Amino acid sequence: MKRRDFIEKTAASTAMLSLGLSLSSFSKPNVKQITILHTNDVHSHIDPFPADDPRNPNMGGVARRASLIETIRKENPNVLLLDAGDIFQGTPYFNYYGGELEFKLMSMMQYDASAIGNHDFDNGVEGLYTQMPFAKFEFLSANYDFKNTMMDGLVKPYKIFNKNGVKIGVFGIGIELEGLVDKRNYKETVYNDPVEASQEMVRILKKEQKCDLIICLSHLGYNYKNAPNTISDLKLAALTEDIDLIIGGHTHTFLDKPTVTKNRIGEEVLVNQVGCYGINLGRIDFFLDHNKAKSSMGKSIMV
Repeated sequence: MKRRDFIEKTAASTAMLSLGLSLSSFSKPNVKQITILHTNDVHSHIDPFPADDPRNPNMGGVARRASLIETIRKENPNVLLLDAGDIFQGTPYFNYYGGELEFKLMSMMQYDASAIGNHDFDNGVEGLYTQMPFAKFEFLSANYDFKNTMMDGLVKPYKIFNKNGVKIGVFGIGIELEGLVDKRNYKETVYNDPVEASQEMVRILKKEQKCDLIICLSHLGYNYKNAPNTISDLKLAALTEDIDLIIGGHTHTFLDKPTVTKNRIGEEVLVNQVGCYGINLGRIDFFLDHNKAKSSMGKSIMV
């Protein structure tokens, strides 16, 4: 073996072991790998930041994200690509196209599902409705009731995906709109309690549908230290059970890797969020053995 190859393989082995994964985890044919890729709060950032930007020079951009996603899909075809909301608002692209470009580009990247963020109502329910034909992916919300709006029937509470024999249930949760969004924009959209809605989703997905993995796409916000009674992703994790992963948005929280916290019965839940503006892509790999026992590792990848 050439010295360079030996060094590269040794470094890779060391990295995997540091994450608590033995090499045998990857060599056993009965271990299935599911890769979750995710974004949040992209806010219509289509282009990379300019080279002279004081905070994020040359970072982000849809083209780079698409290339990165394509590379990962070649490595492992069992990928879900998800977004936690606030697709709209932030650059002249949204002002001019109203969200059409964002939805078309996400469809080209083959997003599987998205939550709905508060800024996705910035052109009103009518504006969101107008752009829906350009989205070739699912919009999920278990706690927004759109039945008295033109969005009725266009948003599902959950979606089940099957990847390599692994059944994955994904549901969406949105933030309270009153006081955050002009009533004229969300009209008769009804906000329901996110904890109750999540528990109902878990009952359906885990007990009835027998999902192996359950993912919540949340636009609640990561945590509110100065408002402990405000529902957040960490609080949602603590008050529920059987959710494996909460992918968050709204607070633009940059996490290098998922937070591991406990649910109400003491089991581990992953909570992740990758900042904003498409600067990072979240990646979480789940490994399931023949008994569907799970292990995972995750990180944020700079785009």
